[in-house]
Amino acid sequence: MARKIHPVVLAGGSGTRLWPLSRTLMPKQFLPLATDATLFQDTIGRVADPARFEPPVILCNDEHRFIAAEQLRAKDLRAGAIVAEKTGRNTAPAAAVAALMIATSDPDAVLLVLPADHAIARPEKFIAAVDIALGAAEAGRLVTFGVTPARPETGYGYIRRGEAIEGLPGCFALARFVEKPDAETARAYVDDGGYDWNSGIFLFKASRYLEELDRLRPAIVAACRAAIEGGAPPTKTNGQGPDFIALDPEAFAAAPAISIDNAVMEHTSSGAVVPVDMGWSDLGSFQALWESGSKDGAGNVVIGDAMTADVTKSLVVSQGPLVCVIGLDDVVIVATEDAVLVASKSGDVKSMVERLIAEGRGEPLSHPKVHRPWGTYHVIDQGEGFQVKRITVNPGAKLSLQSHQHRAEHWVVVSGRALVTLGRETMTLEENETVDIAIGVLHRLENPGAEPLHLIEIQSGSYLGEDDIVRYDDSYGRE
Repeated sequence: MARKIHPVVLAGGSGTRLWPLSRTLMPKQFLPLATDATLFQDTIGRVADPARFEPPVILCNDEHRFIAAEQLRAKDLRAGAIVAEKTGRNTAPAAAVAALMIATSDPDAVLLVLPADHAIARPEKFIAAVDIALGAAEAGRLVTFGVTPARPETGYGYIRRGEAIEGLPGCFALARFVEKPDAETARAYVDDGGYDWNSGIFLFKASRYLEELDRLRPAIVAACRAAIEGGAPPTKTNGQGPDFIALDPEAFAAAPAISIDNAVMEHTSSGAVVPVDMGWSDLGSFQALWESGSKDGAGNVVIGDAMTADVTKSLVVSQGPLVCVIGLDDVVIVATEDAVLVASKSGDVKSMVERLIAEGRGEPLSHPKVHRPWGTYHVIDQGEGFQVKRITVNPGAKLSLQSHQHRAEHWVVVSGRALVTLGRETMTLEENETVDIAIGVLHRLENPGAEPLHLIEIQSGSYLGEDDIVRYDDSYGRE
């Protein structure tokens, strides 16, 4: 290929539609829903060929940037930069940020904009479609990829193909976008043969996208430029991995929140569509997860420790306890460590999550096991005035230098070696050794070894919230 393509991976998401599998702090793109890898890892892997692609630019919520970096490291995947957004503003501003950044060093750059939370069963067909679309993008077209419909689907938007574009085999003019249809209309679209599902994947020159966006939505381009110019200098975690780039939060928040489709593609005269039958799903609902899964003879998708009897066309997932289902059809049953969901496949999970949030429940926010840039903690018991956590610190990682105003802590090393700062002293703790941290005492936990450090932390006090942390020094740029 004469020119390498710059992938732009959009890894935002709130984690509501697949709750309780996904949560705010661990949305679906960071879960293994289609293969043994996470959707994010699969997305990066599809554009990992260095002969075709530059290292991708990843845009994600600031809360997720360390999860993204860790998942890249776990699969030895490369990335050029991880851009952290304090506030999500939808896909049009996100793509604009990436286009502005990449165009500074490559004015003629071609961007492949990819959601990180989609599944593609036939990636070789996707890559072939990208090759077809490249000529159109080089010619100044803004290309979207239309997925050949496998069935009438009311959960996806559609694209109407226009005439074939002369001199660009496999490329068609983009006639119009259609919002999610009712069942009768969806059947008519499939029977017509000229409609494709809207994949939300795009290929275009950075300069052309910015030109059209500046013409149609100039406030987005202005806000994104200000967010880049006002952002912090790039940093690295422990001197390794891709650059972290923090946008100026106030400037970026000023950008109108709108999708690429609504901001540009529905209004441009330069749109093109490349249809492709690539086994695509956005996995945006339990219905979609069931449709994409491997089914037994009764049409059930069963994942984890679960058994069914007289059950048909259902999705049963267990991440812990044995789940037994008897005499039900077309249902979703999901059991995690801290929550159980029972619903019809078309049930409105998002509304239930909104209700849980309104009632102040913590289950929509995170799983009991919470990922941090230094490792994980897992709440294993809690009650009035106490909380017990299992803590894992990655090799070479360290927590912030901190103190607590309302709680004391007791640490027990289970395995590995801990380097502990306590006031002005430092000490090394081996397996089965302990230390007490009184309220208000400056302290830090580090793992100086080559293996993970595991310990039990017992907290006691009048308030045990995660916001009872005063940080004095932090390797990860947190306040």
